[in-house]
Amino acid sequence: MFEKNVQGHGGLFDMRKKHPIFRNIIIAALLLLCDATSPQAARIKDVASIQGMRDNQLFGYGLVVGLAGTGDGTQAKFTMLSIANMMERMGIINVDPQQIKVKNAAGVIVTAQMPPFAKNGQKLDVVVSSIGDAKSLQGGTLLLTPLKGVDGKVYALAQGPLSIGGFSAGGQGGSVQKNHPTAGRISNGATVEREIPVNLNNREKIIVNFYHPDFTTISRAVEAINDELGFEAATGIDPETISVRIPQEYRDNAVSFIAAIENVRIDPDQKARIVLDERTGTVVMGSTVHISRVAIAHGNLSIRINENPEVSQPNALAGGQTAVTPNTDVNVKEGSGEMVILDGGATIGDLVSALNAIGVTPRDLIAILGSIKAAGALQADIEVI
Repeated sequence: MFEKNVQGHGGLFDMRKKHPIFRNIIIAALLLLCDATSPQAARIKDVASIQGMRDNQLFGYGLVVGLAGTGDGTQAKFTMLSIANMMERMGIINVDPQQIKVKNAAGVIVTAQMPPFAKNGQKLDVVVSSIGDAKSLQGGTLLLTPLKGVDGKVYALAQGPLSIGGFSAGGQGGSVQKNHPTAGRISNGATVEREIPVNLNNREKIIVNFYHPDFTTISRAVEAINDELGFEAATGIDPETISVRIPQEYRDNAVSFIAAIENVRIDPDQKARIVLDERTGTVVMGSTVHISRVAIAHGNLSIRINENPEVSQPNALAGGQTAVTPNTDVNVKEGSGEMVILDGGATIGDLVSALNAIGVTPRDLIAILGSIKAAGALQADIEVI
């Protein structure tokens, strides 16, 4: 069939006889066109996660040393206690924390994220943040710090020089600072010492949890998974969860089965929603927002008040006193409002074009959208953040 179709096109496709590579390129292009999906299609791995496969948060308390006088002061007593305890463990006994007055060390909190299936010896990035009154962690080195999970067990050990990506310097007359000098990062600064056991094989099913609950999205995902597998394996449990039965032949090779599920493409549905940020005047509207037939008139009202106090100075022989009399000038100006009519079924593009035509600002748009919603002509939820 391919031979018959391409022969009728003449010279361009006849080059396949002399150039086999050119023919392969044409075949690949046609296959890509045939496999084209919706522009909004997304992989399941991008909109959902497999239950039980998540990052685990680790944290610990550590000590950063080697600072150039920018460490914790004497008010951070926990840092002095940490130094004393460290000295005693290293054989230097009878160290009085009250006598320790150094500014080259800082107490810090160390955090890291341990990915699922992390193995012994795997490296993790860590973030180091000061909890005392240190001015900067620049040039510091984190001493060996155990990182614990929520169960209190040690899962990783962190140590190494910090990178803060900035600096802080100054004197009595002024100072300069770039970025945030009291927090830093150590790439590959922690080593996994304990694994979190997760067994994928010999499972009868997997649970897929979607990030945004929606009945329509779940229904589409169930249909897409079953079409991909060729049998009824997926079942929707609720608007956020899908249960997928693992075939017997994949019980010992769950990785390949999960990979196939993750790469199934679906069209996630979205609820009509408008997000308003009044602090910055930001308005974000989804493509599914629709408006019923409505007329909009918007006019600007500006009020300007000027205070011009006047000083009353009596004559030298009058015997009076100098007095200040207020003089207030109030100007009120109302801009001309234009009427805009939107027909039923108007989309977000129609609304934006119409409002731009009358010159509204983002803050004006927030008030207009609230009024349209109150009139019952806006088919969308408004969320103020």
